[in-house]
Amino acid sequence: MKLHEHQAKEVFARYGIPVPDGKVAFSLKEAKQVAEELGEFPLVVKAQVHCGGRGKAGGVKIVKDMDELEKAVEGMLGKVLKTFQCPDGKPVNRVWIEKATAIDKEFYLSITLDRARSKPVLMASAAGGMEIEEIAKENPEAIIIEEIDPELGLMPYQARKLAFKLGLPVKDFSKMALALYKIYTDLDASLVEINPLVLDKEGRVIALDAKLEVDDNALFRHKDIEEMEDETQISPLEVEAKKYGLNYIKLSGNIGCMVNGAGLAMATMDIIKLAGGEPANFLDVGGGANVEQIANAFRILMADEDVKAVFINIFGGILRCDRLAQGLVEAGKMVELSVPIVVRMEGTNVEEGKKILAESGMNFVNAEDMWDGARKAVDLAQKGS
Repeated sequence: MKLHEHQAKEVFARYGIPVPDGKVAFSLKEAKQVAEELGEFPLVVKAQVHCGGRGKAGGVKIVKDMDELEKAVEGMLGKVLKTFQCPDGKPVNRVWIEKATAIDKEFYLSITLDRARSKPVLMASAAGGMEIEEIAKENPEAIIIEEIDPELGLMPYQARKLAFKLGLPVKDFSKMALALYKIYTDLDASLVEINPLVLDKEGRVIALDAKLEVDDNALFRHKDIEEMEDETQISPLEVEAKKYGLNYIKLSGNIGCMVNGAGLAMATMDIIKLAGGEPANFLDVGGGANVEQIANAFRILMADEDVKAVFINIFGGILRCDRLAQGLVEAGKMVELSVPIVVRMEGTNVEEGKKILAESGMNFVNAEDMWDGARKAVDLAQKGS
C-alpha cells in the first residue's frame, strides 16, 4: 500500500525526521487558509498522486504570492496528472503546500528489501532529485549500498560511514538514517524513500520529499495506516477485487488471466507472452477460493474493456476443479460471456469439473495443457481484436 507524500511526511515527523513546514489542502479555499497559516512566500504546491516524475509533469510549482498559488492549485485539483511513470494519469484530489527550502545540495536515500541479497539495504547517492532507475542506468557507481543484517538492524557506524561518503553532517544524517530504518521495521514497510534529501543553505539535513510503501500483508497490524489508503489512486477493478480477498493487478494486454497460486500466475503470464500475446492482468484467486470468490473474480475480469479473451489456468489441489467449474457457471449467469473463455484444469476432481462445464450450455473452450491454452487464448484474442 502506498501513502501520499503528506502522509509519509507526517510519519517521518513523528520519528524525528526533519521535513518542511506544510499542510494538505483538498480545495482552493483550504489552500488559501494553509498559505495564510504558513505566513510567508515563496511556497511550494505539490500534487498528491501515487506517481513519480510529478515535477516534470507540472505537479510541483513554486509560488511567490497568493495569485500564483491560486493558479497552481486550480491547475492541479480535479485534474488528471500524467507522468512518464503513469502515462494514463492519476486524479489529483489534494495538494500539499509547504514552505520553500533554500537548497544547497540534493541527495537520494532509501531503505528497501534487496531480494538478491535476502536483506534490507540502505541506498544513497549524491545524485538526488533524479529517479533511482535513471541513476542506476546512467551512473551506477554513484549509488552507495549498505547491507543491513536483519538481526542487528542498521548499525550507527554504517550510517556514519555513509555520511562521510556523501559529505553530510554526520550526527544529523546518522540520526535520520536510523529513524528511517525504525520506520521501515515498525511499519513493515517495503520501501522508505527520501528523494531529494537536501542540505539547505544553513547546513540542515531535510527530507524534501517522502515516499512510504507498506506491505499489504502486514496491514492488519497497522489499522491507522490502512485507513490512509486513497482508493482514487488505484484501478477501480483492483478496489473491487480487494473486497473479495482477491489478488488483482491491472496490466496493459488483452488476455484476462484467472489462476490459483502466484507462481502459476507468473508462469501463465510468461507462457501467454511466449505465445505472442499480452496478459491483461494478474489475478490469483488463491488456493482456498470458494464459488462466490471465483464468480466475483470472473465478473471483474469481464468488466475490463481491454479483455478480448480469458485464459483460466487452474491446478486443482485445495481449490478443487469441480468447485472452480461451479464458480465459472455461476459467474456466467451473473455477466454476459462476451469474449471467448479458454479453460485448462488439472488436479483434484478434474473430470467432474470438465463435466460441469460441458453440461452448462456455455461456450467454454477446453485446453489440454498450458501451452495449448495459451495459444488458443492468444489466437482468439487476436480474432476478437
